[in-house]
Amino acid sequence: MIDVKELYKEFKVFQRPDGVWASVKSIFHREYSIIKAVNGVSFHIDNGEIVGYVGMNGAGKSTTIKMLSGILVPSSGSLTVNGIIPYKNRVANAKNIGVVFGQRSQLYWDLPVIDSFMLHKRLYDIPNDVYAENVKHFTDILQLGNFIHQPVRQLSLGQKMRANIAISLIHNPPVVFLDEPTIGLDIVAKAAIRDFILEINKQRGTTFILTTHDMNDIEHVCQRLILIDKGEIRYDGSLNNFKQSYGEKYILTCQIKEFKAVPQSELFYIEEKTDEKKILLFGDKSKISVSDAVNYVMKAYEVVDISIQESNIESILRQIFTQ
Repeated sequence: MIDVKELYKEFKVFQRPDGVWASVKSIFHREYSIIKAVNGVSFHIDNGEIVGYVGMNGAGKSTTIKMLSGILVPSSGSLTVNGIIPYKNRVANAKNIGVVFGQRSQLYWDLPVIDSFMLHKRLYDIPNDVYAENVKHFTDILQLGNFIHQPVRQLSLGQKMRANIAISLIHNPPVVFLDEPTIGLDIVAKAAIRDFILEINKQRGTTFILTTHDMNDIEHVCQRLILIDKGEIRYDGSLNNFKQSYGEKYILTCQIKEFKAVPQSELFYIEEKTDEKKILLFGDKSKISVSDAVNYVMKAYEVVDISIQESNIESILRQIFTQ
């Protein structure tokens, strides 16, 4: 579905000088710096995959999506989406993709949602039966019925986002780019969107690329993770392998009756919380398993309660980017 090879995107940024005289001189002689937003990115995505494309702000996520959408032209490299080169065949590419940008809307502000759907029906020349089936199906799954006849300006953020996702899929695109689709939404709205993505993928085999800072989105819907940092791919593989490779650390939080001196070990680190009568054991599965760490604590202390916190995607990524 998507093939990207050695993709580069550079931006020329004007360096604005300080001072009045320097500003006058810059009218005749400008200095620029080159920013590499995407630096040699390569990946291949098969039909029907749901891929999480994650990274920090400025990592190159949105720039990549804009090149795949045909909005930006690459500085060099090659890319195809469903056999189409996006920036050379923008109309053909637009008919084959659905795009949702979290801060952009495809809905018309003063029109009811259903009128925006109808306009897209005409734009994409969608057959009547396909349009009617999709509107009914999306209305049921995303619960649009309560507001589909209301003007967009009267809708909440969650309602607008659900309608935006529906309109991006109304022409049955084989691939959909979702850039921060759950930003600012409550728990119920996020759950509805995640369930919708999974159901459409299962029913129609639609390919989804999801960029988000909400790691719960990634854990709920994605089978594969691509990690981009400073314009370069740092990881590309299954979500489970990512957890196993980078998520070896864990924390045991133990409520104890009393403190006592115990032998320290190179296998883990123990921190005492004397005011709460707790100990925190920081372990690494590559050195000591969780069960062995629990056995050690049970033998060394009189434990009242114990809880285990293993690394999730968010904590792993935080560690990687911090380091």
